[in-house]
This record gives sequence, structure tokens and C-alpha cells, in this order.
Amino acid sequence: MYQVGIDIGSTTIKMALLRNGEVVRSAYERHNAAPAQVGKVLLARLLADLPEKEEQGGTSDDEVLFRVGITGSVGMGYAARLNVPFHQEVLAAAEVVKRMYPDVHTLVDIGGEDSKMIFFAPNRVPDMRMNGNCAGGTGAFIDQTATLLGVETTDLNGLAEQSTHIYPIASRCGVFSKTDIQNLISRSVSKADIAASMLNAVSMQVISALARGTEIMPRVFLCGGPFAYIPELRKHMQRAMGVTEDDCVVPEHAQLIPAIGTALLTDGDNVPPLTRAQLTALFDQGDAGVTLSATLPPLFTDEAEYATWRTNKERAVPLRLGAISDAPDEPYFLGVDSGSTTTKLVLLNRRKELVYSDYRYNNGNSFEAFYSGLKHLYDTVGKNLRLAGSCATGYGEQLLKTAFGLAHGIVETMAHFLAAREMQPNVSFVLDIGGQDMKAIFVDNGSIRRIEINEACSSGCGSFIMTFATQLGFDVSTFAGMAALARQPYDLGTRCTVFMNSKVKQAMREGAQVADIAAGFSYSVIKNCLYKVLKLKSFDELGDHIMAQGGTFRNHSVVRALELLTGKDVLFSPIPELMGAYGAALYAIERAS
Repeated sequence: MYQVGIDIGSTTIKMALLRNGEVVRSAYERHNAAPAQVGKVLLARLLADLPEKEEQGGTSDDEVLFRVGITGSVGMGYAARLNVPFHQEVLAAAEVVKRMYPDVHTLVDIGGEDSKMIFFAPNRVPDMRMNGNCAGGTGAFIDQTATLLGVETTDLNGLAEQSTHIYPIASRCGVFSKTDIQNLISRSVSKADIAASMLNAVSMQVISALARGTEIMPRVFLCGGPFAYIPELRKHMQRAMGVTEDDCVVPEHAQLIPAIGTALLTDGDNVPPLTRAQLTALFDQGDAGVTLSATLPPLFTDEAEYATWRTNKERAVPLRLGAISDAPDEPYFLGVDSGSTTTKLVLLNRRKELVYSDYRYNNGNSFEAFYSGLKHLYDTVGKNLRLAGSCATGYGEQLLKTAFGLAHGIVETMAHFLAAREMQPNVSFVLDIGGQDMKAIFVDNGSIRRIEINEACSSGCGSFIMTFATQLGFDVSTFAGMAALARQPYDLGTRCTVFMNSKVKQAMREGAQVADIAAGFSYSVIKNCLYKVLKLKSFDELGDHIMAQGGTFRNHSVVRALELLTGKDVLFSPIPELMGAYGAALYAIERAS
């Protein structure tokens, strides 16, 4: 009789095949919000070349049977649908320690979006603790740092090994830590020091959130994917706990402990074992007959409707394009939007035609981003370019204006208003959603009547979608394309980025497809804007001529969500991500005339 433990977590799926209490095969892989599909692949890998019959006395008579158990933050829903016993993951991890490591006093487990600590004492029930809604001190926090540094998560260990200094980073919240890390990047702190500082922050967060004053006694059992694959994290955790390497146990299959524990616990399950055929087909019914608890209308009924919609929008707001003239005295006007995450440049001729554009990520250094963009401009169009005017806007407006001698600066809301009015003279409302901010401009008879800007919350912004797309293993454009054609958009509500993790896990437990979750994010971004930031009493306040701007609206599913939620037609330019820079260039033309 084999035992199979399946751990379906928020980001990965792990499997352990045991025989007589020993791990004989295992599998570990990110599921990218598709546990059933990945589970089928991993089961096939687990069972490959396994004998069909039990060997007894030199003969193969009895069919091989399997006892199966499921655990993990996403596993409960699948266990119910597959009619397989479910074991709570903390209990599963504790079972491994009790059976195999009786000298362990403290267990520390870091997973994708949760962390656990268990204190063992003779003749006492283990004291089990688990983090709540905050993703600080988890694998997702580590993944986010890798994304900010522009490296793979697997590269963090090598970087941290080269560190010479530890900087303070707020690991309590992904939003606050992002600010700290971007600040370190802008100060040209080495990636090695940032990687090591993040691992130190994770260690401190786990201890402060879970130990809560309880003494951490050796031996200490370290498990979970981050500990298994990032040895430097183990060193920082040991230092934070005040223990030595000899005081710690890092098991051979550290990333599989809940799966192994679940397999061991199947001994006590009063359910019939599965045959090989039944086990192989286990995930075939994983998403069959799924009924989601909270859904929203599809953004588009089918691909044909989406294509027609896209064509009509492109015709409604055509872009005036021009070319660089050979005339040496031809004047051009430079507009720069230095945002919190990206820098955008546009070059207009005197007829207000776009002749050049550049879009690049700041990577924490808006000065260097603009310098590189400007150099690329001159390398592309020639050194004799005559700039008759220039204007900066955005987060880095004053820095770039002072450092590079740009002629003018303009507040970001005005730049977006000028750009919207140029493309739609009768515009009544402009909604600009950027990477980390949101601006709403109400217009009456060609003049600004009211401006609303988000404050501390980033849940209605582009990075909100980007963060989750990255966590689920997709680039933003792919994520957006899936959202547009989702059949059952999952209602994720209007919650902050951190608490949204729990809603996403709930969606996955219920069997929601990645497309359903992606579409849910599109709705959520707009709901946050309309209900949490603007607090609209009536959509009539928006008027009938709405312009959507900012890089987030390159995602057509977000535009469509705005239309469906307001019941109004929404227009967007062919260059939504460049509209701030476009407006700045228009201002430069206006001031030069």
C-alpha cells in the first residue's frame, strides 16, 4: 500500500509518494492558479514506471493501491470535490515532527502566502500558530522583492551571499516594503545588500508575528520552499532566533513537509484506498461541475464582440502621427512624464503630431531613466534636433526640470486634462490610473470643476493587477487578454492588495479559472475607483464623454469594466500610457506660441 500526500498551496502544488513511511517519489511545481491541470501532470510523473502489481512471494498478484490525502490553503475545496480526506496543513507538519524528529522543540515553516510556527513540549499538545491576512514574512514577499530587483527568485540566494550591509525594510506589508526597497534602489544600494536585507526582514517578521515572546528552543525544524531553495534565508533565520546551524534541522524534503505529513495521516482515514486508474483520473473531475459563489457578468460575450468593440474604439480616437522632418530649423516639443514606476517621453511637431515616444521603467532611478530615454531620442532622430520647448510632469517633475534645464513644469492632473481635451474637445470626465496612483478630473464646459486623487491605498491602481499577475505566473498583457474573454469573472470585491490574497485563494479553492480571477481584478480596480475613492452618488456626475488614460487602460478589460459598471461609453486614446507626457508636450507648444 502506497500513501500519497497532495499539498495544494496558494502558489505551488506538492506531492509525496510514501512506502512504509519513506518518501520514494515527490513533485513540486508552481500551479499558476491552475491546480487541477498541474496536478494531473504531477500525478502522471509520480506514477511513471511504478509497478502495476504488488510483489508478494516472488509473484505479482494484487493490484497496487494508494491511500490519498490533501492539504494546503487551496486544497480544502479540491478535497471536497474529489471526495478525498483533507488534513489541516499545520497538523500535517506536526505529524512529521512527532513521528520522525522527536528531539525537535520548534518548527518554522514558510510557504507561499503563509508562515507557521509550532512549539513542541513533552506531554503537551503542540502550540500551533499561523499568520493571518498579512503576506509579510512569506514566499510571496520574497517573490515580490525579486520582481522589484529584476531577477529570478532563484537568483536571490547568490546575491545575498555577496552582501556586506543589512538595511531596515518593513516586512509587515508588501505595500510598505515596496516603498522601502524602491528607496534603496534609488540610493544605488547594491542588489546583494537589498536581497540580504529582505531575507533578514522576512526572518524578523516571522519571529515577531508568530513567536510573540515564546522562547525558541533547539532543535529547530526549518521547512517550506523558501528554506529549501534559499540557504541564505536559513542563515538569517538562525541569526534572528539566536541559534546555530547545529541547533537546526533542515530535512531532505523541506519543501514537502505538509504533503509528507498528510500522506502519513492517511493511515487513520476510514476511506477505501484508490486503484492506480482512480488515482490517475483524480484531477479529471477537479474543475467539473464547479459553481462559483460570486460571479460578475462577462466583459465580452465572445471574441467577435471584443474585436468589434476594439475596432470601434480605435476609430473613435485616431492618433495624429508625423515624421521627423529633414528641415534643420523644424521645431519640436518634448513632453516628459516622470512617474513613480515609469518614465515616458513624447516628441511633437508644431502641428501637434506625435513623431517619437519612449516608455521605460525607472527601476527606482527616475534621473537615470530620463537620461537613458533622452540619449535614445537623440541617437534615434539625430544630434541636430531643434527643441523649441520642453515640459516635465509627474513624480519627478522638479528633479528633471532642475537637472536637465527643461523649460516648464506642469502638475500631472493638468497635463492629463490637456491631453484628453486635445483628443476629445467635449470631454466631461477623465480617469487616469497609473502604476501607484489614480486621478479623476471632472470637467464642465471645457474647464476643470473638481479633481480627486487616491491617498494611501494602491488597490485601484495598475500595480495592483501587475502584482497578482506576476504572482500567478503571467505577464500583464497575457493576464489582460485572458480577462477579456473570461466566462465567469469572479467577484473579488473592493479590498486592499494584502487582503485580496485571501479572496484569490478562495476563488482557487472553488475552482475558478485564471481568466475568471483576471477579470475579477479588472472589475475590482474600477470598483475601488468608483466606490472607495470617488464615492459617487450617481454616475450622472461623470457626464457622457469619458476618457480613460494611464498605462492601466492598455488593459482593455479594465476599460470594459468601467463601461459595464457605469453604463456609459468610455473612450481611450491609442497611447493611454503616454497621455501625461503628451499633455506636457502640448503645454510646451502652448507656452512657446
